[in-house]
Amino acid sequence: MAQYFEIHPDNPQQRLIKQAVEILNRGGVVAYPTDSSYALGCHIGDKRALDRIRAIRHVDSKHNFTLVCRDLSELSIYAKVENSIFRLLKHHTPGAYTFILKATGEVPRRLQNPKRKTIGLRVPDNKITLALLEELNQPLMSSTLIMPDDDQPLSDPNDIREQLEHQVDLVIDGGFCGQEATTVIDLVTGVPEIVRRGKGDPDPFE
Repeated sequence: MAQYFEIHPDNPQQRLIKQAVEILNRGGVVAYPTDSSYALGCHIGDKRALDRIRAIRHVDSKHNFTLVCRDLSELSIYAKVENSIFRLLKHHTPGAYTFILKATGEVPRRLQNPKRKTIGLRVPDNKITLALLEELNQPLMSSTLIMPDDDQPLSDPNDIREQLEHQVDLVIDGGFCGQEATTVIDLVTGVPEIVRRGKGDPDPFE
């Protein structure tokens, strides 16, 4: 049965953040809040945890996961970022955007788009997520918490607990954080292409 932590959205309790990261490091799957919606996260190197998230979401091996990073310097370890793109990213992070970029050799092949060798990356504007990332000291492998028969992400931590208490190891209650997924921007060619409209304002990329 999943553990349930109530973590303050503005002043995350470090004791609970440490416990959450211990669960991640042991191969756990965590439901956690972001600046757009709740998400499922696991350790970047844990294939079994990744497969568990796929099973919860009912998605196959072609599903694109996202690396959630704490800042742009970490993002640039996992993605090839030219100067012009870096300036654009700097202007729009942290925020409710997922950017598709060419992956570097630091990204496990199973996490990359098999044909394009790309990866989705983002830097969220959420204090709980950033505290987790700081303690973890590496990105979270992440997927929006949308259940197989739903159109929108789950947003109520109690609902998440009720539906997933036997499928995840931890539910972090950070309050209501919205029901909109991120806006997805493809930057592979250097010319922004809007792949999905979501919470992040798409206007600057049009």
